[in-house]
Amino acid sequence: MSDKGWQSDQLGDVHRRSDKATRVRSMFAAIAPSYDLNNRLHSFGMDQLWRRALVRMSGVAAGERVLDVATGTGDVALAFARRDAEVLGVDFTPELLRIARGKRVEGHPRPLYVAGDAKRLPVADGSFDVVSIAFGIRNVDEPEVALGEFYRVLRPGGRLVILEFSQPGFAPVRWMNRLYCEVVMPRTAALIARDRVNAYRYLPASVSTFWDRGALMGAMGEAGFGAVRSRALTFGVARLYRGDKA
Repeated sequence: MSDKGWQSDQLGDVHRRSDKATRVRSMFAAIAPSYDLNNRLHSFGMDQLWRRALVRMSGVAAGERVLDVATGTGDVALAFARRDAEVLGVDFTPELLRIARGKRVEGHPRPLYVAGDAKRLPVADGSFDVVSIAFGIRNVDEPEVALGEFYRVLRPGGRLVILEFSQPGFAPVRWMNRLYCEVVMPRTAALIARDRVNAYRYLPASVSTFWDRGALMGAMGEAGFGAVRSRALTFGVARLYRGDKA
């Protein structure tokens, strides 16, 4: 497992590891065939509702250009396509992009997909109306660099929208969520989807040691975004963020 995903003794603070990007990429490559199944099962279908909430928060209009970063298997890209936006999805895991390219929404523009890194986006300055990233900013090894890139590629008046897991503020919900994520989910992922790379042990470890709401909003402001705001979803298990480029 040394070249794929994570070993248990590597999960103390995944964000400090120099090989984080390599391990994240190989982890997603390994779980790509079961990625959608795991998302649906372990969120009880809530992940799709959260993604639609992200699209609504963006205020996207038909014909606007959307860059979906860490697009994965393309669910957020498709949600924007249903609004008749012009969508480009970017991800650094080819195995996920192959799945994304096989999806479509009848009667709406089909998203395009390219391989790329959130820290070095392969697009021109000021070329998008919306940049989105769902459950991805936490996986970037230098998220502050990625936020700068998001700002660079947005046109004036453009919007950044982020969907990410968070720590619920209400203690009983936080304890139940922790039990589910740290104990139940890794076991069901290993049983149902044959998670052999500890992807579903990495997930709660990466959430618990990532920026909290204040730190992420502060980093968005440092990157140049204004009118930064946030909204909790499902008792704070997940959270939406938006920042605007002046």
